[in-house]
Amino acid sequence: MSKYGKEIAIGAAPVLFIFLAFIKVNIIPLLFTAALITAVLYMMKSRGGSGIGIGAGAGTRGKSRQPSYLSFDQIGGQERAKKELVEALDFLVKQEETKKLGIRPLKGILLTGPPGTGKTLMAKAAAHHTNSVYIAASGSEFVEMYVGVGASRIRTLFQEARTKAQKENKENAVIFIDEIDVIGGKRDGGQQREYDQTLNQLLTEMDGIHTNTTPRILIIAATNRKEMLDPALLRPGRFDRHIDVELPDKKGRLSILNIHAQNKPLDEAADLEKIAEQTFGFSGAQLESVLNEAAIYALRGQQETVMQKDLLAAIDKVMMGEQTDREATQEEKIRVAYHELGHAIIAELVRPDSVAQVSLRPRGKALGYVRHNPPQDQYLYSKEAIEDQIMIALAGAAAEEIIYGGRSTGSSNDFEKSIDMVRTMISSGLTSLGIVDLKMVPQQKLMEVNNAILDELMARTKELLTKHRIVFEQSLDILLKEEVISGQQFRDLLEGSKRHLEPVLA
Repeated sequence: MSKYGKEIAIGAAPVLFIFLAFIKVNIIPLLFTAALITAVLYMMKSRGGSGIGIGAGAGTRGKSRQPSYLSFDQIGGQERAKKELVEALDFLVKQEETKKLGIRPLKGILLTGPPGTGKTLMAKAAAHHTNSVYIAASGSEFVEMYVGVGASRIRTLFQEARTKAQKENKENAVIFIDEIDVIGGKRDGGQQREYDQTLNQLLTEMDGIHTNTTPRILIIAATNRKEMLDPALLRPGRFDRHIDVELPDKKGRLSILNIHAQNKPLDEAADLEKIAEQTFGFSGAQLESVLNEAAIYALRGQQETVMQKDLLAAIDKVMMGEQTDREATQEEKIRVAYHELGHAIIAELVRPDSVAQVSLRPRGKALGYVRHNPPQDQYLYSKEAIEDQIMIALAGAAAEEIIYGGRSTGSSNDFEKSIDMVRTMISSGLTSLGIVDLKMVPQQKLMEVNNAILDELMARTKELLTKHRIVFEQSLDILLKEEVISGQQFRDLLEGSKRHLEPVLA
């Protein structure tokens, strides 16, 4: 119906009802029918015209989305994952070679890893690498309150891939399903029959993929909760290859930063390698956000280039949130200053050169913070290294106890981190309990070991802070006045304290 046709109908309907009422026709059934038809049409429109049956409209919400040009070279920080994925794609690219070697072609590839690591980008690059039709959908698109709609959309998705490949004269099609755990979760025999039907249909479609026919279909799925997937999905013959897309290491982070810095005017003094060092644990999405936020800071300062200070401020922004306008009382500021100085002192004592900045500027929910220089990328930790981390976490509360004789609520997050690290020690067999199954150890025993470790480390932390109490006195006025102490400035103060202690120790 045209635009004017709709307007004529809307204007004529009230006139018609008034005329029928005037000639004493019962219009209540007509009004009820019109309201019902309007409601049904509105529901169909809000669902993308999908309806509730099996037909052409059942898959309109999961439309194909052709990706922009994207190659594996444009994805940084995932060299191992990219290599594995390219090898898995060889059955589409090198068909003759795979036939000669008797290699069974793959039907599905599962990408797993934390959010923001580039799983969707790798699926798009896979479609470009294999010159395939690319169709993307999210797991949530197959979840409906009406029984059978999800299964219908799965069938439509596969049919659409075949049709589009034939239309574009391409031999291959890549179907990408993001957040597959939504429809691929473990079946427990409960009441969620709609989810089970959708998963059963997906399994059936995958079993129906014949890799020797054209167009060949490859399914790439992504999830960050692999443990929730049904075993039937993960068996060979369905998702044959599981590729971990992990957080990037330092080399990978630098590669990602260089890619996202190509369209930004960086200052000559800006050092992306140092930024890569200080962003340990950041995902690719977070690194992109760092450069974007740094450019925003440059815009605020009316600068022509993005400077190193902008990049450092952007790291704080991504980690902890934007600076807030909360004004603490002078007494609270002093207490927060002692707390953060406690963290900084212990951090420098157990991990020299680790403090990058001590700040009293509120960010997010924090009234102050210490930004650390992360150590070299490390994935295995000894008992001593974990104890050092626990001492750093406990140091804020320890400083408050030394100065004020008690703690405040500002240490709650530090205690949570400490307890998590103790739990890691217990599960790794690094405590007096030895190698144990946590489920078999009584809760009371776990609490005793937890308290013993934390009490011992708290005592050691207090002893170190007491020896260097002069650092509190020297740093407090500077921190309250400037609100920020750089890492080097703080280390100079700490070195002076150590020289002051040498005659006493001698």
